[in-house]
Amino acid sequence: MAGAIRTARAVVAGIDPDAFGRATPCTGFTVADLLGHLLGACRRVAAVGRGEDPLSVNTGAPFAPVDDWDAAYEAVAHEIQAAWTDDATLERTVVMPWATMSTREMLGIYTNEVTVHTWDLAHATGQSPDWDPQVLDASFTAMRTALPADGREIAPFADVVPTGIDAPLLDRLVAWNGRRP
Repeated sequence: MAGAIRTARAVVAGIDPDAFGRATPCTGFTVADLLGHLLGACRRVAAVGRGEDPLSVNTGAPFAPVDDWDAAYEAVAHEIQAAWTDDATLERTVVMPWATMSTREMLGIYTNEVTVHTWDLAHATGQSPDWDPQVLDASFTAMRTALPADGREIAPFADVVPTGIDAPLLDRLVAWNGRRP
């Protein structure tokens, strides 16, 4: 998760406010919407690490206005780090809207969430960040387990977009999440 957050922070820092109204590859989300959703998702990760109810954190619209996105993401990065310092945190059970799972599994899914939405933001704002191969691998592994290719009738995940087996890992990851690399 720490590597995913680092990349997200770099992309967020590179977003010009003039880009807030642009569409992103995440259907129905502008850059500003996705910034709010991603911040909420990160706050949810911190809440779970602290043992709080994950559903107490809003990750959907409407999003509270944020004056300084860089500062907000820096603060949530510190919250996540502080909440997940004890390895025992990974062995708890958490009830999410779609399933009951270990916090370790949840963290893998949310590492994917942060990574793919960072890709969405980078794509929408013309950025090419450095991607941590370990984060990409962890995200892809988590989602191939948590999100099967079949049975995706329920939003927000579109069908897998075909890629070649030799496609870069980032392309395979975003394609598994229903994006066109």
